[in-house]
Amino acid sequence: MTETPISRAQSPLPPTSTLHLPRILCLHGGGVTGEVFRLQARSLIKYLPAFRLVFADGPFFCDPGPGIVPVYQDHGPFRRWLRWLPEHPDIDDESAIEEVLYNIQTAKDEDEGTGPWVGLLGFSQGAKLSASLLYDQQIRVEREGKAETGYKFAVLLAGRSPLVSFCEYSRSPACVAAGAISEGFHYEGESPHVLRLPTIHVHGLNDQGLHLHRKMLKQYHDPSATTLIEWDGTHRVPIKKTDVEPITNAIYKVAREQGVDV
Repeated sequence: MTETPISRAQSPLPPTSTLHLPRILCLHGGGVTGEVFRLQARSLIKYLPAFRLVFADGPFFCDPGPGIVPVYQDHGPFRRWLRWLPEHPDIDDESAIEEVLYNIQTAKDEDEGTGPWVGLLGFSQGAKLSASLLYDQQIRVEREGKAETGYKFAVLLAGRSPLVSFCEYSRSPACVAAGAISEGFHYEGESPHVLRLPTIHVHGLNDQGLHLHRKMLKQYHDPSATTLIEWDGTHRVPIKKTDVEPITNAIYKVAREQGVDV
């Protein structure tokens, strides 16, 4: 059985009043949609008025993720970026990369904004993907002197290890292949693939996957380029002002340090 990709992003577009603002590409977790992530991230949107947040849809259909039903049961069909369960149909690495990048590019092309694409923001599987795309940009610049994207930073909400390989430069025992099942992946020791572009890591201290989020931070990120924010929450997107403001303050700080006009 092979995948049936979804070729179009279907998330609601941001308001026209934000057309000129620098843009952040937002990548949802497994088993939701861009629209659901937009609803989950409503507080982040509220406290990031200097950015235009654009929400993409994953390319593959799947069952709803944990905690999505019944609150968001009417927002399907649900989607994913990567495989994490054995029942997710086999797909070769090249096709998986092509479909993921196609849906991301579709979301970017369909957005009417004019500001530069300055960052990535992802939750759960979307955070893993955000870190992987930022690393792919980094390693292409290192090896080829250029990359098609120019993201300045990534915000990783509950992003677990490992990085996903998106090109031949990151094919390694330390990275999971794009078409493989990433759950249960183990790599011990020091990773040769380390992200040195700025990342903000948001960890819920009551999240059952916290040890994997910490593993991602420790193994795949340069400590000098990371900001860690811990909050007293489970595996979800923070909503309360007291939890959200430290995150958005860090986003503004990192963006300004990277020359973003906000």
